[in-house]
Amino acid sequence: QVQLVESGGGLVQAGGSLRLSCAASGRTFRNYAMGWFRQAPGKEREFVAAITWSVGVTSHADSVKGRFTISRDNAKNTVYLRMNSLKPEDTAVYYCAAGEKLSSWYGGYDYWGQGTQVTVSS
Repeated sequence: QVQLVESGGGLVQAGGSLRLSCAASGRTFRNYAMGWFRQAPGKEREFVAAITWSVGVTSHADSVKGRFTISRDNAKNTVYLRMNSLKPEDTAVYYCAAGEKLSSWYGGYDYWGQGTQVTVSS
C-alpha cells in the first residue's frame, strides 16, 4: 500500500522559514516524480514544485522561485520542500504527490498525502 506522509507544517511569521517533508513508502518510486501542491480555502489546488527521483530534475512555480527549493533523499525515500521568505499568501494546505512524470498538473499524479497546514501570519 502506497503511503505519502507529510510533516513540518505549522504557524510562522512572514519572512520566516519552514521545511516540509514527505516520507514515501509502499512501492519503488525510483522512476517516479514527486510534487508539492498547495490549496488555500476557496482556491484551486496549485502546483508548487516537483522533482524526479532518479536524476533530481526540478521544476518550481514562478510564484515560489527563489524562495522555495524542492529536494530529495533517496536513501530515506523522503522529499523536502524548503520554504524561505514566507508570505501570508503562502498560507495553504500543502500536499505531497507521486506520479509517473514530472508535471505541474495535479491530474498527472497518482498518489497523494493527507496534507500539512502552513499558516503565515503578517
